[in-house]
Amino acid sequence: MPGTLVLNASYEPLCVVPMRRAVVLILSEKAYVVESGQGFLHSAHTSVPIPHVVRLARYVRVPYRRQVPLTRRAVLARDAHRCAYCAVRADTIDHVLPRSRGGRNEWTNVVAACARCNHRKGDKLLVELGWSLQHAPVQPSANVALVLGWAVRDPSWERYLGYGTEVLDLTATA
Repeated sequence: MPGTLVLNASYEPLCVVPMRRAVVLILSEKAYVVESGQGFLHSAHTSVPIPHVVRLARYVRVPYRRQVPLTRRAVLARDAHRCAYCAVRADTIDHVLPRSRGGRNEWTNVVAACARCNHRKGDKLLVELGWSLQHAPVQPSANVALVLGWAVRDPSWERYLGYGTEVLDLTATA
């Protein structure tokens, strides 16, 4: 179980908490279950459905988030640890337009790559090799990235997070 998604009173995603914390929020009437899994958690006096998504009873003001910091871990998570060139498991990152040729260190120029493809590509352009990207690199939403913390995502959260497969799960062809 990846945890429980916590939504603001306005259904804006706030964070992911352990299931135990979500149950405490529910029992203290600070949150309500929006979506639950199969089964219940039982105590001597009460039963609570296993929460997947909870909504806070009161609105919490959230500071504005500008953008997600570019890190190796974040790029690998955005690309689901799949190589942008051959789709096998990726363990490195690669600049599509190499930095030696003026490429910048930004979200739209960095992709996950397997060590083999990264080494073969080196500082060459994709057209020189006849390669193409499996998907176009995009900058993830700051809100979604901060909420998830690059954690494992539960499929039932997708409609609350407001992201499509093109933002965080880049396995589709762009």
